Amino acid sequence: MRIRDSRRRGRALAAAGLLVVLGVGACSAGGDSGDTAGSAAQPQSVAGGAADRDQAAPEKAQSGAGGADLRVDQRAIIYTGTLQVRVDDVERAAREASTAATAAGGFVGGDQRNSDSADARAELTLRVPAERFTTVLEALVKLGDQERREVRTEDVTEETVDLDARIATQRARVDSARRLLARATSITDLVTLENEVGRREADLASLEAKKRRLADLTALSTITVTFVGPEAAAVEDEEDLGFLAGLRGGWSAFLGSLRVALTVLGAVLPFAVAIGVPVALVLALARRRRRRTPPGGPALPEGPVPSGPPPVPAARSGP
Repeated sequence: MRIRDSRRRGRALAAAGLLVVLGVGACSAGGDSGDTAGSAAQPQSVAGGAADRDQAAPEKAQSGAGGADLRVDQRAIIYTGTLQVRVDDVERAAREASTAATAAGGFVGGDQRNSDSADARAELTLRVPAERFTTVLEALVKLGDQERREVRTEDVTEETVDLDARIATQRARVDSARRLLARATSITDLVTLENEVGRREADLASLEAKKRRLADLTALSTITVTFVGPEAAAVEDEEDLGFLAGLRGGWSAFLGSLRVALTVLGAVLPFAVAIGVPVALVLALARRRRRRTPPGGPALPEGPVPSGPPPVPAARSGP
């Protein structure tokens, strides 16, 4: 009986151990499958997060800090360009530049030309849409040999936003003053409110004029192009510095001052001769007359002066 009981206990323990081993294997397999599923799902979540961030990025850019749009295409920027191009035919280049500005939707704001063959030169001020600024600039450069180029930008976004806020506030003030004017009951109040409405409307018109000016500068860029002929003198971009440059400048200034002094002397000399000679003659005659007439007392008689003591008068006899 004892042998049978020990055998049963051994079989029970073996069965329990087998169940434990099978359970541990199932748990490990479940964990591996869970990990695999988790690792497979992780890239999807990352991709989903990236997609969410990409979708949220434009909203953040649109809202921004304080509600301002910081995208470049939404900013108010003034573009200004300056060009100097050497060409073979100045007149033809000026016509092509005007055509390029007109074709881009702009116009010619200024045109100065010098048709002298020795120093042919044309300076044009072109107003073109801001989005066509670079295109027109490159088209002008292709007309000849570029000698000088300068492009400047000015961001006036904050100024534009500030003007919009000030205009809105000023319009509200004008409307408030007009409502008070409509309810005025006395002549004094009527005159006072009319003056106040006029002042506020003038301030509003000034702000709106500034806004229109900024809108014009940002909508239409300015390009100043100078076409010079092949024989025109080149413009020095940099100033000469140093002792020799200072000496040349000082000598040039001295010669300029000397020429000015000689010019003034030549202009004054005829007046000096015409007025100075008669005045000198009158002064010489007056000086000679003063020498002949001694100062004070009667004039001495002419002829020899008698010598000896003066005669003694005779004594008078008594009565």
